[in-house]
Amino acid sequence: MSDALARPAEAGSSAPPRSNAVVAVLAFAGIVVSLMQTLVIPIIPELPKYLDASASNTAWAVTATLLAAAVATPVVGRLGDMFGKRRMLLTSIVLLVSGSVVCALADSLVPMVIGRALQGLAAAVVPLGISIMRDVLPSDRLAGSTALMSASLGVGGALGLPSAAFIADHYNWHSLFWISAVLGVLSFLLVLVLVPESKVRTGGRFDLVGSLGLSAGLVSLLLAISKGSDWGWTSATTLVLGSAAVVILLSWGWYELRSSQPLVDLRTTAKPQVLFTNLASIALGFSMFAMSLVLPQLLQLPTQTGYGLGKSMLTVGLVLAPQGLVMMAMSAVSAGVTKAKGPKVTLMIGALIVASGYALNILLMSEVWHLILVSCIIGAGVGFTYGALPALIMGAVDPSQTGAANSLNTLMRSLGTSFASAIAGVILAQMTTDFGGAALPSENGFKVVMAIGAGAALLAFFLASLIPKARAAVETPADETPTSAPEVSEAKA
Repeated sequence: MSDALARPAEAGSSAPPRSNAVVAVLAFAGIVVSLMQTLVIPIIPELPKYLDASASNTAWAVTATLLAAAVATPVVGRLGDMFGKRRMLLTSIVLLVSGSVVCALADSLVPMVIGRALQGLAAAVVPLGISIMRDVLPSDRLAGSTALMSASLGVGGALGLPSAAFIADHYNWHSLFWISAVLGVLSFLLVLVLVPESKVRTGGRFDLVGSLGLSAGLVSLLLAISKGSDWGWTSATTLVLGSAAVVILLSWGWYELRSSQPLVDLRTTAKPQVLFTNLASIALGFSMFAMSLVLPQLLQLPTQTGYGLGKSMLTVGLVLAPQGLVMMAMSAVSAGVTKAKGPKVTLMIGALIVASGYALNILLMSEVWHLILVSCIIGAGVGFTYGALPALIMGAVDPSQTGAANSLNTLMRSLGTSFASAIAGVILAQMTTDFGGAALPSENGFKVVMAIGAGAALLAFFLASLIPKARAAVETPADETPTSAPEVSEAKA
């Protein structure tokens, strides 16, 4: 077992009898939360009709979730470290259920946006789940369990798309959100009954000023990125928001460095292992999301274009669904490589697999089976990388900071996906072909985005290569002082 994954022995001593149940419940919670990201995709074209609003306004049903998730993830992670990770996990699930019910009852834009924002506030479930695993599971179970929990993000998204498309085609669209609410309630009950609370806490005072500053900076940045194509990249609104984001985030960093109890410990974040892992996460988030932008469009464009495949949204979901299963299967392989060679090697292997998938996609994009193959290869790479990222983070931070550290890493991936959406959107809007008087993304435009996705994965490989080799370390729970010689937690379940 890698020392990078060593944890407090006492924190996991009561876990073995029900370790499998804890892992299964937390992974299920992660899948449920990730479903909300793909829940509205099949109905986006119909939302203006459903909500009696313009297409530009109904886009806020997606943007609100993005903004809420970005704000909530680091804040909830820190609150979990302070007041209990399980407590904040349950709170997040309650917000998800509340948002789902609001959306299920919505027939106009405002309640839909409010409900989607509430769903976004639950985004911290996966990093909180990973942090709980570190505190309560035996050491030899940690690598595989955290890899599976990380993979739940992709699994839920991949499996949720065909399910949501089928439900939207055959039932009232409100059913999507009622099902989400039911799954959320089930997840809440399972966590309440089967997942123990971690005893590892930081205590202290919550950094309200820091949380407000980070929230304002992130909202400004993500609004500029996500709405820049609509408002115009050189418009006054986009430029003001972008400039405000820079000023606010720099000021926030200055404040955090001088705070005795910061929201984010920037000195820990600056450690090479944490810094390069987070930078690699941005590149990986970019690379992973580029596929989500390209493949659905290729599948749905008319066959008359010469490169489109003319398939329905349901078919798109079915094509992408195997990717989620591959991602889940690869989490076990990822854990094995991490145990044998360390998470750095696992991350580098995964980045190369993702890059190879994009390179293959440039050559193979004319048949449905081509895209299934490519999505599975990229999914395999993502399964590798997403299993390694939390292992690297937890190997570099104190146990009492894992909630905040894992949440920040999740935020870095989200920033990468936002940049991918903006850059790919610009490329596909500029590189077009005329089709019956309509401008559609050209084949070369898709190939350029795929090439950039491969480049982002190679950048992640390079950044991962800069991560220093972990040194053996002994960790002690924040609230305990050893009375005898400490030992590294390597006990078998």
